Amino acid sequence: MADPWRRKPALQVVREGNPGKRPVQDSAKVPPGELAEPNWAETFRPVEDPAHETVNARCRSVASLEWRRVVPVLKLSVGLGEIDTTVLKDYCVTVARIDQCERELSANGLLIRGERGWQKNGATTIVGQYRAQLARYVRELGLSPSARTAITAPEPDDDDSDVWD
Repeated sequence: MADPWRRKPALQVVREGNPGKRPVQDSAKVPPGELAEPNWAETFRPVEDPAHETVNARCRSVASLEWRRVVPVLKLSVGLGEIDTTVLKDYCVTVARIDQCERELSANGLLIRGERGWQKNGATTIVGQYRAQLARYVRELGLSPSARTAITAPEPDDDDSDVWD
């Protein structure tokens, strides 16, 4: 179900029609661009400690795989501009951190022995926050079946005119 409080972009209203005849507000147009994959070593920096380096190396790998999986699909479905790089990078970092937290929970369990007895593993709180953020990114980027119902792929133009030429 579409978010009733979030306005549709002007181009989407034009594509889908405007049965309510409400005024259409212009939205920003973003020129298409080639998105270069970020250098994940800058985000998940190599460290001296072998245990932490293993975790960071896996985060780099997971983020890279997610980038390569999602970006080609989004380029075709909604069109991407260079301005979208930050959102996509944050999305991939979120996916990598969720993977990291889930691995921590699998290795050490939901409860850990603390100073005062059994206590909740801190990764449970962190992964919950990352999952909430992931849900926002999924909705914004149209990466779930329900989010895709609110997005209509642009129709190819019959003429060869391009707004960005």
